[in-house]
Amino acid sequence: MSRISWKGSALLAPLPAVMVTCEHDGHANVFTAAWCGIVSTHPPRVYVSIRPTRHSYALIRDSREFVLNLTPAALAKTCDYVGTVTGRCVDKFAKTGLTLIPSSVISCPTLEQSPLALECRVTDILPQGSHDMFLADVVQVTVDEALLDKDGHLRLDRANLCTFAHGEYFEIGKKIGKIGFGMDKKKKKTPPKGNPKK
Repeated sequence: MSRISWKGSALLAPLPAVMVTCEHDGHANVFTAAWCGIVSTHPPRVYVSIRPTRHSYALIRDSREFVLNLTPAALAKTCDYVGTVTGRCVDKFAKTGLTLIPSSVISCPTLEQSPLALECRVTDILPQGSHDMFLADVVQVTVDEALLDKDGHLRLDRANLCTFAHGEYFEIGKKIGKIGFGMDKKKKKTPPKGNPKK
């Protein structure tokens, strides 16, 4: 395989295209973030990186809360829109029809249209260059019951989630495996039943 070399750039992909809701002092907003991810399992901790010039930056800095709302592919255009216009000048909820519902634990609202939402409380704000990283504990997760199978297990493949890759949006495709499916699991030979030969 032939390769070429480019200077360092933010080309990690794909990334989750999430719609982040925030609220402070009676003003709610929603914006799109792809610079987000998991930091720790125990405690459950995530991050979202935001430019200090963004309207939602101050809302989250002052409230210390936000919700990561996973985006179904059917809302890709809406997701792009709320990440392109600013809440300083536009009521994004009025323009898009997105609706807010109360979150379970925090005062920041959740998007009703999101199939899975992570309610987060900020623990640290870390300057990183162009963006500041908001580290946050996931204090509650809410899930659309349609994503649960008959045994109550999460079937996130039913959500048809949207991802982001270097300026483009993609719908997550078919399941190709699960954790551990790449291990070489040779079947153990079971001894024959009955009395062994003497």
